[in-house]
Amino acid sequence: MAATPSIMTPLGTAATHFKLQDTISGKSFSLEELKGRVATVLMFICNHCPYVKLINPELVRIARDFAPQGIAFVAISSNDVEQYPDDSPEKMKETAKNLGYPFPYLFDETQEVAKAYDAACTPDFFVFDSDLKLQYRGQFDDARPGNSVVPTGRDLAAALQALAKGQLPSPEQRPSIGCNIKWKK
Repeated sequence: MAATPSIMTPLGTAATHFKLQDTISGKSFSLEELKGRVATVLMFICNHCPYVKLINPELVRIARDFAPQGIAFVAISSNDVEQYPDDSPEKMKETAKNLGYPFPYLFDETQEVAKAYDAACTPDFFVFDSDLKLQYRGQFDDARPGNSVVPTGRDLAAALQALAKGQLPSPEQRPSIGCNIKWKK
């Protein structure tokens, strides 16, 4: 389990538009269809990563807490499913249902979306304002497998609280750490 940090994309970067299939509903959605009134959280996650597994319950709670405030959450898995069959669309749907994901779980089969966002690890978080400009990129919180820190989502939640109040998140942001995206060969 190699710890890979996220690439700290410059704040203010415009979101890249995409259309991907949701493994839960089977429908394809564009970013425009999924974006939130106040903010949009794009998260690159997967099923097998221990970093994602650790934070999943808190991630679900935070998504439920912030959705009523006009903040949309969108999960994307970009891993190569031939190398990692646990990340297949069928398994993604199963994971989403078992964990009660209150957000779409999109499959980036070509890996073009992950590349467009410079996603490097799972989990990797990108928070965009109502104009789809990047206002936060970084860690969920300090919890990591084996470090005994209980996941709270503190860092992500602080950014979302600021945006919900019409403020900008602090520019002091720490990279996420996780498993690297499993790129196709």
